[in-house]
Amino acid sequence: MLLLGPLGFAAPWLLGALIALPVLWVILRAMPPAPRRVIFPGVALLAGLVDRAPIASRTPWWLLLIRLAAVAAAILAFAGPVWRPVVQPAADGPLLIVMDAGFAAAPDWAARQTRVETALTDAAAAGRPAALLMADGRGQGALAFQPADALLSGLRAAQPQPWSTRLPDDPGAALADAPEGSLSTLWIADGTDHPNRAAWLAALADRGPVTVVPPARPLRTLALAAGDTPSLTLTSVDDAAPAIQAIGPDPQGIERALASLTPGDATDADGLTVRPVAIDLPPELRNRITRFQIEAETHAGAVVLADDRVRRRKVALVGDPLAEGQQLLAQTHYLRQALAPTTDLVEGALGDVLDTAPDVIVLADQVQLAETLDLTQWVAEGGLLIRFAGPRMAGYDRLAEEPLLPVALRQGGRDIGGALSWGDPRGLAPFPDDGPFAGLPVPDDVSVRAQLMAQPAPDLAGRTIASLSDNTPLITRDRLGQGQVVLVHVTANAEWSNLPLSGLFPQMMERLVATARLSPSEAATEDLTQPFWTPEAVLDGFGRPAEAQGLTPVPAADLAQGTGPDRPAGIYAAGERRRALNAGGPFVRATWPGATVETVAATPGRDLMGALLAAVALLLALDAIGSAWLGRGRRRGAMAAVALALAMLPGPRAQAQDLDPDLMRAAADVALAYVVTGDARIDQASEQGLTGLSQALRSRTSVEPGQPIGIDLDQDDLSLLTFLYWPITDAQPAPGPQAYLRLNAFLRSGGMILFDTRDGDIAGVGGPDMSQALRRLAAPLDIPPLAPIPDDHVLTRTFYLLDDFPGRWQGNPVWAEAPTVSSQAEAGVPFRQLNDGVSPVIIGGNSWAEAWAVNADGYAAYPIGQGWEGDRQREMAARFGVNLVMYVLTGNYKSDQVHVPALLDRLRTEEILAP
Repeated sequence: MLLLGPLGFAAPWLLGALIALPVLWVILRAMPPAPRRVIFPGVALLAGLVDRAPIASRTPWWLLLIRLAAVAAAILAFAGPVWRPVVQPAADGPLLIVMDAGFAAAPDWAARQTRVETALTDAAAAGRPAALLMADGRGQGALAFQPADALLSGLRAAQPQPWSTRLPDDPGAALADAPEGSLSTLWIADGTDHPNRAAWLAALADRGPVTVVPPARPLRTLALAAGDTPSLTLTSVDDAAPAIQAIGPDPQGIERALASLTPGDATDADGLTVRPVAIDLPPELRNRITRFQIEAETHAGAVVLADDRVRRRKVALVGDPLAEGQQLLAQTHYLRQALAPTTDLVEGALGDVLDTAPDVIVLADQVQLAETLDLTQWVAEGGLLIRFAGPRMAGYDRLAEEPLLPVALRQGGRDIGGALSWGDPRGLAPFPDDGPFAGLPVPDDVSVRAQLMAQPAPDLAGRTIASLSDNTPLITRDRLGQGQVVLVHVTANAEWSNLPLSGLFPQMMERLVATARLSPSEAATEDLTQPFWTPEAVLDGFGRPAEAQGLTPVPAADLAQGTGPDRPAGIYAAGERRRALNAGGPFVRATWPGATVETVAATPGRDLMGALLAAVALLLALDAIGSAWLGRGRRRGAMAAVALALAMLPGPRAQAQDLDPDLMRAAADVALAYVVTGDARIDQASEQGLTGLSQALRSRTSVEPGQPIGIDLDQDDLSLLTFLYWPITDAQPAPGPQAYLRLNAFLRSGGMILFDTRDGDIAGVGGPDMSQALRRLAAPLDIPPLAPIPDDHVLTRTFYLLDDFPGRWQGNPVWAEAPTVSSQAEAGVPFRQLNDGVSPVIIGGNSWAEAWAVNADGYAAYPIGQGWEGDRQREMAARFGVNLVMYVLTGNYKSDQVHVPALLDRLRTEEILAP
């Protein structure tokens, strides 16, 4: 690039054409005289006529100057002028590329790879050795500098990781094999601070220039907030407050967004915006949630996996209502205080609480239950029953026959510390490492004065999950079908022990409740590797589920340090407990002292080609006006030239009619278009849907559409388009009057609009069932009479043979222009409609864009149905899309084939009857 002060030229060799300007001055200087009109009364009068101006007149200097200025402006325009271009300084030393590879780099990962690939290609062309450091915490040892193009294959295979960016500990050791010379560094940063970054920046700055490329998108992370009540925390570098999607399986087992959470008021923390997000959902819905995700964010830090800390169990509390008048004596009081912060409590009689479908039922000193059969069935189906002992159970004379107990009990209670006691009050023994209370500290001041004793049995130790200091069982447990029964051998109040008064009691109840709804196969995994946590499901750097292969159990101490190379974000299991290790959370913005940070505004410069070409058009317009005036031609010709020049002049009207480059590209590439509704989720679905349909067209037909384009009806010109997908939303504002004029012209000139109300799972469209939003938006359009598409419509056979037009939903009518009958048609002559008989509108509610949609990796973006039936429905939706586009582009040619026999018979008849 040639630099002349703040002006640069991408093709400076074209400036050599400026030498020809003096030659053009000489050539253009002469202007032939204007033709004269002479009336001949006769041939004889031609004699004696003399040309009074035998020498050609000169072109006026001002017109010549205009022409030369136009030529000079054209030469400068095609030379690629750029105002204040960013020119990278020439370097001949080694190149080091540091690429942050944590989850924060995932949103624009493809652009990062492209930038690095360009740098490596330029280095290869210059013969510079290069090294690539992927800052994912897994590369150790000295960096290998090699030919730059040898790094391209590894770059293309690299992926962001589901943990934060990490650099090697020792910069000197990593750079030990760097070649001699000034080391140029290109750092593709993710915008966050991380360990060793400052040390690496200082070490690299000492070896040569460092250029930092900041992220193009603001970073937003989601984390689970600490506290008794589960909630989330949204941290971002901007003021945006995107919705938080609560995702999980619906009643049909299809994973989708079940709810949308709204972030709260923002607070500032070290230059970051922090917003709380309350998880205010019903227990039934909350327990379905598998993850929370920031809307439109695609990285592991935007995902919070749900574990036992997020799910709130529904706990039914059944106690003695007569004791409620004395709060501090009632067992239910202490249970309520322990369970209320972390569960949803239901209190009442056993028969009433069973109807609420709880996860856990707690019985406080209850025997001889009338609903024993119903309770047994509930436990066998997966419920957790927690029973507390008490005077009533100790005095029950048929205790050996009492059902729903994990162990057999002795008649009468064990009194400790009385006149006839068995000894001093007992403390608690340390909890076993393979039980639900593993890791809980045992206070020294907790003591037990009385308890119900278990009958000795060979399997008693296996059913004991907590013991006293003399090894007598304090809490026992047993399986019953898919559920479990737990017995606490003391009361839930302070009558037999001070355990309910300690801080240990709520923790123990929380751990017990967390084991609810565990299957026997899940319970069988508790033991053995604790205090180690085994990964069950993990995420990749883009926040997508991935297989937990090649990962070893993680020590509890390492798990507390957060995500890392050997512990990616995911769900980890330790016995009966499940814990989510999430990548998101608070972060610190990076600063770059001593480095050159590229800015978005400075990267491309300002291209002057458009402005110079506009000046060329203006100068040519002035030349046309001056030539017409000098030519003294007919008034009509001069006025035409003036009108043409005025049309070429820039102004408000011309600016309003300027063609968008994207529209020009869409016209050249036969790109499909969609209406921008303003709803980010709907617009993303439209773009992904038309992208998937374009891919299907390219792979199955000779049509090769370009990248889909979004259309602003109030601004964009529709004359270059052929197909427009319009999703209908309730909140979508109606376009302006000019937009409807353009839409009507679009429909009359052969364009088609596919209206999609996306309500096929609720109700159909068309006629009396047409949604109010569709009626409001389509009312000003010149839409012909509509009717459901018949079975013999050309859309059923344009490319594929179809009998239905499914999208994400199916079984709903699709409407098109009603068949037209004319006198010619009645006479047996095929009737030709406008636009080759193609219906200008198609209306339905099957949510076709979501059926066609594919994500950046080419996979389906939205679920459809289940199993093979869902795959078949998606394929039929793609075939309908292919038929629809072929119908728009080719017209009714397939329908015309039906009339060929009748036309041939008519021609034969006319030939016979002809004289």
